[in-house]
Amino acid sequence: MADEPLVLGIETSCDETGIGIVRGHTLLANTIASSMEEHARFGGVVPEVASRAHLEAMTPTIEAALAGAGVKFSDIDAIAVTAGPGLAGALLVGVAAAKAYSLGLGVPLYGVNHLAAHVAVDQLEHGPLPRPCIALLVSGGHSSLLLVPDVAEEVISLGSTVDDAAGEAFDKVARVLGLPFPGGPYIDKAAVSGNGTAIAFPRGKIDDGTFDFSFSGLKTAVARWVEAREASGESIHVPDVAASFQEAVVDVLTRKALQACKRYDVHDLLIGGGVAANSRLRALAQERCDKAGVRLRVPRPGLCTDNGAMVATLGSDLVAAGVAPSSLEIPADSSLPITTVHV
Repeated sequence: MADEPLVLGIETSCDETGIGIVRGHTLLANTIASSMEEHARFGGVVPEVASRAHLEAMTPTIEAALAGAGVKFSDIDAIAVTAGPGLAGALLVGVAAAKAYSLGLGVPLYGVNHLAAHVAVDQLEHGPLPRPCIALLVSGGHSSLLLVPDVAEEVISLGSTVDDAAGEAFDKVARVLGLPFPGGPYIDKAAVSGNGTAIAFPRGKIDDGTFDFSFSGLKTAVARWVEAREASGESIHVPDVAASFQEAVVDVLTRKALQACKRYDVHDLLIGGGVAANSRLRALAQERCDKAGVRLRVPRPGLCTDNGAMVATLGSDLVAAGVAPSSLEIPADSSLPITTVHV
């Protein structure tokens, strides 16, 4: 609707410069400049490389988003930016740019939480969020279970990773198997022709009574299994290893998510973050949700990975809720807790 706020969102928490423009919950532009190729030769994201890439990409990416949305700077009603969590240097680039645009355009600034934005973005595809819902966020840096009464006002942490996040484990196992970085898509592809029950890899913390996650032991188990086979001269069927590892990860993620739904009597589960693009996670989550009578919401893959649209959407929710804008003094907080939706 024309009377809804036009919000520009800036996302620079890791290696992708994401600029999104929304009007209310209508997506007008979602433009991304990724520095992934620059990190691939290092086997992981290099913070300084990411920060410099954001500096170079910021202006042209914003200009491309404005052109794609068919709007001008003068049309923007508010600026939203990821204030944390994420890589400190990368966050600083986005926050500094957002402050400059806010001041220059004379529009309010909203510093938002990266994880809460991953929850909010689903509204662009599936409409308003159920209140409450359970959110499972899985990415390279985070594996979190959240109770979300209202994404613009209150997000409650139920559990998180105690060591490696799911996406991080995918990257490390991919390296062991000789697959490229980032590992998630390549393991997903390899697993299609593999047997997920071929190898009994461990399920960390699966029935420990908490909603925390641990994937470090699983990652190590895969590495030791591969090392043992290599030492004995046995062949390694990469698809079976990939499928068995992937099955262990998604088994834990979906089981704990459904346990949370049952404990809190919530009938809607949302899955977000980069690992939510994994085909097996989506399939097993749907299967288990159907059996449990839980409605599943998962954004399309392009909205699961880091993007500016999710930041703009949460910013739009904050504007609509009448939340006071952020100060131009807000910091970039690399360890911003999920309970802080708006800085």
